[in-house]
Amino acid sequence: MAPRLLLDYSGAFDPDVTLADFSRQALCHLGREYLLAGHLQDRVGLPLAMQLLGPDAQLQLSIDEWMGASPIYSRRMQTALGFEGSDVGTVFKNLQLDIGAPPQFMDFQFRLDGSEYGEFWLAHCGALMDVEPFGEKLVKQMCHDIEDPTFDATAAATNPRMKIRPIHRPPRSPAGRYPHCRWSVFIEEEALPYEQHPNLPAMRATKLANIPIQLPESGGEPGGWDDYSGPFDPGFQLEDLGHRALLAVCQEACVQAHLLARALMLNVAGRKGDELAATLGRRQWIGAAALAAHRVRHEMGIVGDGIDAIAKVFQLHPHFHPRSYLDFHVEVTGAASARLRIGDCPALQEGDPYCWFAGLGPEPHPALDAIAGVVNPRARCHPVVGPKQASMAWDVIIDPASEPRGEPPELLLARISRGADFAFEQRRMLRA
Repeated sequence: MAPRLLLDYSGAFDPDVTLADFSRQALCHLGREYLLAGHLQDRVGLPLAMQLLGPDAQLQLSIDEWMGASPIYSRRMQTALGFEGSDVGTVFKNLQLDIGAPPQFMDFQFRLDGSEYGEFWLAHCGALMDVEPFGEKLVKQMCHDIEDPTFDATAAATNPRMKIRPIHRPPRSPAGRYPHCRWSVFIEEEALPYEQHPNLPAMRATKLANIPIQLPESGGEPGGWDDYSGPFDPGFQLEDLGHRALLAVCQEACVQAHLLARALMLNVAGRKGDELAATLGRRQWIGAAALAAHRVRHEMGIVGDGIDAIAKVFQLHPHFHPRSYLDFHVEVTGAASARLRIGDCPALQEGDPYCWFAGLGPEPHPALDAIAGVVNPRARCHPVVGPKQASMAWDVIIDPASEPRGEPPELLLARISRGADFAFEQRRMLRA
């Protein structure tokens, strides 16, 4: 059956709808949302880490989580869009498709001088806008202590002798300096190969790191590039890509977010044990899940507070993609009820506690309630106890007589970031 090429999800709920049923333009919107959602989950996880592990925990945990995830997802995106290489242009393509640099919110601009040298600068840095009001110390931590090792880890995924060095960076002097920062990227042939993070072997061995994504044999809508194997384009936008390539980007963006969450939990476990890591992961998921639900609902035209709207939000929520990793299904079962189901799948087979889904079980989970609550504060997700423990199910019920729940405190953490209400713009028409 040919895809429907929906422009948004304002129409009727369909239990069989998939990402492939959306148009190129809709997938561009979703792709930007998925990349930003992955970026903003740190706005929940790192403040929680400070609460649980102490005020000095944020710095090293941030470094360790990005170093444990970005080399893996950078290579995955290269493979998915056919631009594997060892030059500076390859690194720049990665940055254009990285949750660490979500389009527009982290407005990277590029100049590629050759295969071994280029520069990038940020016309707008949402992360700096979030941190700058809290003082120079936090700015230095982010723009110096964190970015130095994590930028090099990302570059080394392409070439172990690739370096990223600042030309200038915050704290901004003079105040309000523009662009916010500027960096050089180059290959230093005589440099020692970069030493990657010790958690990388464990991360690379996970089912998540090796999961294939599901793509149709051909795109469902004409136009756009089939991949990004051509020359680096400093003005690249998701609108340049074809339908099938956009499906790859959307799914890989979700993999990136899951890898980042796993890297954070793994590092917390190494310091303070599995129990605290599970607590942090659970609370991070609540805030990140609620914020992503809010943004996806708005971006995809999902209106109303009924059960259909809740079902649509769950279907498109980035935390339940890619479906090759998480066998997730949603169906509406009544005027005020729906059934969520996760079948036996790689996400439930990791064999460790270092992912959000490891916390799912026979008890209610606040992250699921937080997603439903974005649409209707009287909605609750009730676990369904079935005979097959390898799969899970929940009934989502809207009870008009129940007390409406307020926003969870973890969502309030996420809302501190300007990214919570950041408005994207379309900068290029769809490429023919």
